Amino acid sequence: MAEERVSVLRQLSDELAALVAQAGSSVVRVEGRPRGGASGLIWSAEGIIVTADHVLERDEDITVGLPDGQEVKAALVGRDPATDIALLRIPATGLPPAPLTESRPPVGHLVLALARPVPGGPMATIGVVSAIGGPWRSRRGSAIEGLIQTDVTMYPGFSGGPLVGADGLVLGLNTSALVRGLSLTIPTAALRPLVDALLTHGRVRRGFLGVSVQVVSLPPALRDRLGQPTGLLVAGVEPGGPAEQSGVLLGDVLVALTGQPLRTLDDLQAALSGERVGQTVPALVVRAGQVIEVAVRIGERP
Repeated sequence: MAEERVSVLRQLSDELAALVAQAGSSVVRVEGRPRGGASGLIWSAEGIIVTADHVLERDEDITVGLPDGQEVKAALVGRDPATDIALLRIPATGLPPAPLTESRPPVGHLVLALARPVPGGPMATIGVVSAIGGPWRSRRGSAIEGLIQTDVTMYPGFSGGPLVGADGLVLGLNTSALVRGLSLTIPTAALRPLVDALLTHGRVRRGFLGVSVQVVSLPPALRDRLGQPTGLLVAGVEPGGPAEQSGVLLGDVLVALTGQPLRTLDDLQAALSGERVGQTVPALVVRAGQVIEVAVRIGERP
């Protein structure tokens, strides 16, 4: 029995080491701050690297260390501090892109966090999936479609590296900056649109009205008519902002935008998606007890 247990443990260890070697071929070192390196993930064979935004403390003089030991200069394609994602481009082709999956492992599954913060082979820690969440709103107010929480130890330099499932596929990008004290991973499905936006625009576009609002209860008659218990009271209007230019007034109550009810702050954030920037859309507003429609042009959050 003892020999069988040893054999099983040795087989598991060998398989874990093989997973690290396989996935580690797509993990790079990112030098973008004065105090130690961090990690990044090869996104495409044409030299696109995705990493965590907070590990880049400068926009220039960024170096990427490849798995074969080469060091190359990287150009910043774009960054999004709100979701802690940054994109780099290096002058290289034929790179091994990370084997990505959009599936999410169930709570309790074993996972590996990989990193390459120093020259040499990849580093790894092991843990389990603690929770699957989302959509989730960051402290900067930006929506992230989902998050994977694990109990893996995020040592210095692990941010920007991948979370790898038991099948060797990359589940997402690790970050220690979204919530202090938690090991979080942005899943691949949530990562793809962020990367696409950075490749296209150099930033993640988000809609902007230029108002400050607070949730208020609607009178019973309006509640029955609109089919919602609350709306958003306009407590402030930014001078020259999209809302003021569209005729939204202080004291208005926003109850719908683009046909979607506005009951909470999250509803408003969801309605101000990046693809609506520059569009003029209908808004329902309660003004002096009457429901009116206002055409509102969506600006872009600075």
